[in-house]
Amino acid sequence: MTPRLPALLGAALLCLAPAALRADEPKTGLLDRTFAGDDGKEAKYVLFVPHDYKGDKPYPLILFLHGAGETGDDGKRQTYVGLGPVLRMQAKTFPAFVIFPQSQDRTWDAESKDGQRAMAILAAVQKEYKIDDKRLYLTGLSMGGFGTWSNAVKYPDKWAAIVPVCGGGDPGKAEAIKNIPCWGFVGDKDNAMLLDGMRKMIEALKAAGGKPKFDEYQGIGHNSWEMAYNTPELYEWLFAQQRK
Repeated sequence: MTPRLPALLGAALLCLAPAALRADEPKTGLLDRTFAGDDGKEAKYVLFVPHDYKGDKPYPLILFLHGAGETGDDGKRQTYVGLGPVLRMQAKTFPAFVIFPQSQDRTWDAESKDGQRAMAILAAVQKEYKIDDKRLYLTGLSMGGFGTWSNAVKYPDKWAAIVPVCGGGDPGKAEAIKNIPCWGFVGDKDNAMLLDGMRKMIEALKAAGGKPKFDEYQGIGHNSWEMAYNTPELYEWLFAQQRK
């Protein structure tokens, strides 16, 4: 029996090999993550990794900024409003990474700690995974809509496209982002400040020479994001954009 032992061991190792390879494959889907800043403070966030990701080719990435109602530190609430529910329905086929950071101080202003942390998380994900840095997309709703305009202005050379939803910005800075492909959404029954803010930003982009797309939903209030993120054409347009 002894001479057969090496052969038996070899066969056993061959049987174990596929399981070992599977264990080394990247985890995919919605992953609960924790980011530690330079100050040692930790912040929970969620990262979506496409189900077909193998690390053999670069993937596009969306940074999603939630609204004021999802502020907190549980690390999950921000995935249940806006892009998150749509992503869950399309999880098996969604072709891009998505980062869901969570604001702790109720702001996504580019100069705020929350805004800076979101960008630091983006940088960390780019370092860890194979990401196409020419196909980075920024979107957000309400407070996140304001954050989308703010972070587009601060980092105009980073984004292949932006999708602000029901949130205003600074029209005086439209010149800086006129060349970024933009598709904005708002409901005409939204809060007057938000509606006016979106309209003014779109008009300012046009006046600066930009060519933004803009959908103003008739009879829709502040929840225009439900229609916006459920627009199939949005993703066809978005993933076709590439930074030069």
